[in-house]
Amino acid sequence: MTNRERAMNILHYRPADRMPAVHFGYWPELLLEWAEQGKISFELARSWADGNAADSELDKILGWDFNWYRTVGAYNGLLPTFERKVLEVMPDGTQRVQNHDGLIERIRPGVTSIPSEDDYLLKDREAFETLYRPKMQFCPERVNYEYFKHFNDTRDPDVPVGLHLGSVLGNIRSMVSVVGMSYLLYDEDEELFADLVDAYADMQYKCAEEILKTGAKFDFAHYWEDICFNSGPLLSPAVFDELCAKHYKKRNDLCHDFGIDIISLDCDGVTDKLLPTWFENGVNVMFPIEIGTWGDQFEAARQKYGKGMLGVGGMDKTVLRLDKAAVDKELARLVRLSSLGGFIPCPDHRLMPGTKFELVQYYAEKIKEIHI
Repeated sequence: MTNRERAMNILHYRPADRMPAVHFGYWPELLLEWAEQGKISFELARSWADGNAADSELDKILGWDFNWYRTVGAYNGLLPTFERKVLEVMPDGTQRVQNHDGLIERIRPGVTSIPSEDDYLLKDREAFETLYRPKMQFCPERVNYEYFKHFNDTRDPDVPVGLHLGSVLGNIRSMVSVVGMSYLLYDEDEELFADLVDAYADMQYKCAEEILKTGAKFDFAHYWEDICFNSGPLLSPAVFDELCAKHYKKRNDLCHDFGIDIISLDCDGVTDKLLPTWFENGVNVMFPIEIGTWGDQFEAARQKYGKGMLGVGGMDKTVLRLDKAAVDKELARLVRLSSLGGFIPCPDHRLMPGTKFELVQYYAEKIKEIHI
């Protein structure tokens, strides 16, 4: 069987010869760490990106079958973007930077973690109408029509490839910050925020529609959201449902019309309170199902929603920093979850610094021994 057949069969409850070894990429710092250890070349470490040639080369070295995050789509961000500007440099070298979304961040030299959010431009109706709405319009430049017209002939037939649908709220959160989103929702202008969500979603729907009309075929569709943290969602589930449910349904109905019935969504953190909005409006694959400090979320979701709730992820990646005994214990748990059907184990996010090269190879070898 091809890896594409294995993955799609498992997610459709059809027989597969074995479990595919699936991953979700790496922190760049980990790849440089491995290069310093002599495990891989610095050239390979620096050139890696999801789904590119370096990703495929690393798959061969480590024993992976494929990266789930192999998706393509339109350019569905702000167009044109804001100019990136350094607004201020602090005595310790920290920079206040306006990024391409118009968000003001504090960036510390030498630190690669998520920057702190300092301020934002989208504070009122005037800013939305003059600065943001014009950048959220559909235009043909957002879609590489020539690429998608030839997509079916040029794609790798061995691995599943998804249509990236963008986001409904995650990117907006990136534009206005968590604080800004909260003020707009609850203290300042609820109608403005609803208009913002609608304008951004309408453009992304048109992007997906234009791609699908070219005849390009996809194995699944995929969203990125990241709208939860370690205690739950970043906004009221009721408000989220009111603002976003209709847009998930519209976009997912479009996918169904073009034969796509596997729709995954990437959201970190504790997602249980938002699952009803996603699941009831067409999203059916949890990904990457972070373990965090709260434990497994997939089995509880399966018990609540039944076999229609599928999963890719749910593997506690931290064991890959420990030893074979820890990996074996995690593998035993994954065997049990895999027996539920409709589930493909995958590290629950990017592999981080400190991950042991040989343990990744060991895990990739052992996960292939799970038979469905």
